[in-house]
Amino acid sequence: MTSPNRFPACALALVLTLIHGASAAATPSGDVFVSSEKDNVITVLDGKSQQQIGLIKACKRPRHMQFTRDRQRLIAACGDDGNAIVIDVASKKVVDTLKLQEGVEIFDLSPDGKKLYFSNEDAAAIVAVDLSARKVISQIKVGEEPEGVLVSPDGKTLYATSEVASLVHVIDLASGKIVKNIQVGKRPRRLVLTPDGRELWVSAELSASVSIIRTSDLSVISTIKFQPKGFRADDISPVGIALSADGKTAYVALGRANHVAVVDVASREVRSLILVGKRAWGLAVTRDNKTLYVANGMSDDVSVVDVASARALKTVKAGRVPHTVVIDD
Repeated sequence: MTSPNRFPACALALVLTLIHGASAAATPSGDVFVSSEKDNVITVLDGKSQQQIGLIKACKRPRHMQFTRDRQRLIAACGDDGNAIVIDVASKKVVDTLKLQEGVEIFDLSPDGKKLYFSNEDAAAIVAVDLSARKVISQIKVGEEPEGVLVSPDGKTLYATSEVASLVHVIDLASGKIVKNIQVGKRPRRLVLTPDGRELWVSAELSASVSIIRTSDLSVISTIKFQPKGFRADDISPVGIALSADGKTAYVALGRANHVAVVDVASREVRSLILVGKRAWGLAVTRDNKTLYVANGMSDDVSVVDVASARALKTVKAGRVPHTVVIDD
């Protein structure tokens, strides 16, 4: 790894972009990026035609991905080599590699772009990386098999799930201390905040549910159970969650049930179920709330869903075991 005090010029420029953002934001391309765990690649789809337009050679087992603040860079974490690659969104090329740790799962960036926080399943810790110094600066021990990581918009709080402990850890980032452990359903996986910041939604894979936490007092105020008729209980395994830009609708990937649940956020009611591919996992919805992309881990494809009609219009191959979907819009 490059010494923090002796960056090559290209690496220094990259870090400054990660932290401060570029001078002018690029026009969104509408392209869709899909990580593939088994092929070690990231597939790029055209957002209009859904045709494959690129294939980015990544690292070992690329999984979670996230755009930088200016959306000119895409960071992808790779679980089997302890790295994250940095992709230039415009050129679709890998421009840098960040050394993290083996066992990296999900990550999030601080609002100012200066730090990256990731869950390390092997170490049962949330790890903080200073992007300027390019080094780990702290590790916070949490419950076994941490996965979901989410930093609050004000940068003061980090929420993390522990799959084994069935907890959401609430961490004060100034002190690096856990301020509360919140009991949720079995095997919690992913978290999303509503746009107003008042609610934290947490998927629980083995409880076939989503727990809703009120952020003002960190209490569980509601639990949505998914019990569609005709499905075996152990096949209903929610993982990925995405919210519409207006925060009115939640989309929950139901895993082995091969469906996505469409949930009205205000009433907590499941409005519909959308048939997709095998083991619906990661998902993302366009900002205009017209199109939903669902990564299907066992059928090696992505379902392209028309939100208005609540049905999949097409299926696109996306490597072996697609994991995460992000949209440049």
